[in-house]
Amino acid sequence: MVDENQLRQWGTKVIDIEKRALDNLYQYVDSSAFAQACQLILQCTGKVIVMGMGKSGHIGNKISATLASTGTPAFFVHPGEASHGDLGVLSENDIVLAISNSGEASEILTLLPVIKRLGLPLISVTGKPESSMAKLAQLHLCIEVPEEACPLGLAPTSSTTATLVMGDALAVALLQARGFTQDDFALSHPGGSLGRKLLLKVSDVMHKGDGLPSVRDNICITDALYEISKKGLGMTAVVDDNNTLVGIFTDGDLRRVIDADVNLRTTSIADVMTKGCVTITDSILAAEALKVMDTKSINGLIVINEQQQPVGALNMLDMVKAGVI
Repeated sequence: MVDENQLRQWGTKVIDIEKRALDNLYQYVDSSAFAQACQLILQCTGKVIVMGMGKSGHIGNKISATLASTGTPAFFVHPGEASHGDLGVLSENDIVLAISNSGEASEILTLLPVIKRLGLPLISVTGKPESSMAKLAQLHLCIEVPEEACPLGLAPTSSTTATLVMGDALAVALLQARGFTQDDFALSHPGGSLGRKLLLKVSDVMHKGDGLPSVRDNICITDALYEISKKGLGMTAVVDDNNTLVGIFTDGDLRRVIDADVNLRTTSIADVMTKGCVTITDSILAAEALKVMDTKSINGLIVINEQQQPVGALNMLDMVKAGVI
């Protein structure tokens, strides 16, 4: 068995080496080349086509995904497949972002004459400013690192980390330059938890129609309990003759009534309901409704319209089911 202390030392050394690599990256992000690359991409009316082989390809795939999800249309194209037909995805308004630590990836260099012939701007990301890819590109972003974290100096480690961070720097700078918002982000992530939090409205998750618990203010507590049990939300809206909300009665109110030894069959619900209850409208985000519940330390809300009439109800369990929590 290998000594545990030795394993921890090897692991922390990797982090130290890669931290130094990122410190070294500052100079390349804080440069005119980085700013010019951002400007070039902002002016692009097509797509950013990201290319990379091996580990650089894996990083390139992530960079293209980050760009696409933050307002910059992007695709990853495998250089090997590009030589066999996938290069057809290129259009005259695109930009190519080619990644190779050595700057000598033969699969990418083979494609450069075609890219040049199409007149597409080429941004290269390499660790070698004197490499073929760096010299042939319109713009070169350097990701040179002092050393790889691999003790053999062979496995891409620090260099792939630096490339990933360079891609994030590009994506986030472009995001801010475009004025990309949370709503924009949600539109490209409708299936994820972030999208649900940013897109789902109260109207999408509330109980309405026959599912809305509601009773008149002149009935007894027992009849109100029947409505609460039937609708299963642990509460009911209480309304007057005009169907205007005048209060709410919850499981918590019931516990207080029982502790006070109130007669459930003869006492009117209006005498024990919570008046002036917290309400929301159906147009706000479900995430905002959740924040209201957290702030007020309540488990449910009545949804009202402009006439102060209840049109829906929701509780914390609805938020869980909808994926808002």
